[in-house]
Amino acid sequence: MTTLGGLFTIGGVLTVHRLGFGAMRLTGPGIWGPPEDVDECKRVLARVRELGIDFIDTADSYGPYVSEDLIGQMEWPRAVIATKGGFVRTGPDLWVPVGRPEYLKQEVLTSMRRLRIDRIDLWQLHRIDPKVPRDEQFGVMQEMQREGLVHHLGLSEVNIEEIGAASRYFQVVTVQNEYNVATRKSEDVLEYCERKGIGFIPWSPLAAGKLAQPGGTLDSIAQRLGARSSQVALAWLLRRSPVILPIPGTSKVSHLDANVKGAELELTDEDMHALDVAGRAA
Repeated sequence: MTTLGGLFTIGGVLTVHRLGFGAMRLTGPGIWGPPEDVDECKRVLARVRELGIDFIDTADSYGPYVSEDLIGQMEWPRAVIATKGGFVRTGPDLWVPVGRPEYLKQEVLTSMRRLRIDRIDLWQLHRIDPKVPRDEQFGVMQEMQREGLVHHLGLSEVNIEEIGAASRYFQVVTVQNEYNVATRKSEDVLEYCERKGIGFIPWSPLAAGKLAQPGGTLDSIAQRLGARSSQVALAWLLRRSPVILPIPGTSKVSHLDANVKGAELELTDEDMHALDVAGRAA
């Protein structure tokens, strides 16, 4: 039985396996509408539960609403369900930030209904809306936590200063930024999260760019280990920092099983160094 990357305790309270599941791909093309194979997506969620993956990340904008609806149709007796709000969708691949307090509260309430829960374990602001004073956005998040609508709060695509600003209103327990072996712009945020004990959720965790090309650093290590480049990229993340909570997503059971095997790979110190150097140069 895989260890799923070990354990991490979100907010000092919610202990989960570090390898989670990102539910964005349980939707149609452009993250819009229902998936092409709804039954397979339901099998994916059933397999997630069977494997013991107990951290599920979604958002009201995935579909929109499609991903949350599918998750809400399942029983999750031991899982932490995290969702996000703050985007409206005007079409496939179109994302418009809306951070008006009344809208954010509306989305929390409707997420609870779709997920069929009485309180959201972890709610994350998908983006800080630049058109709305951020203190208003953080303020309504604090209010919703005090009202018991959400247990814990997090942020997405933020810098260190923004995390500090939000922390004046509530404990920031997770940060969800783009980060992978080839995309390292949030290195400083990751290091900050390590110091503060904040869970760091890398989105697009398996992307590797040119590092995965034949003969590249990632490909060479994968060949030696008899693994896929994506599995090596995942193993690198899990070893990179104990606060990293990767959430690779898929709409196929076979891909899910392959991702879980990535958590079992053992990279050497030399592998880690080579990938670190190649990633910083990418």
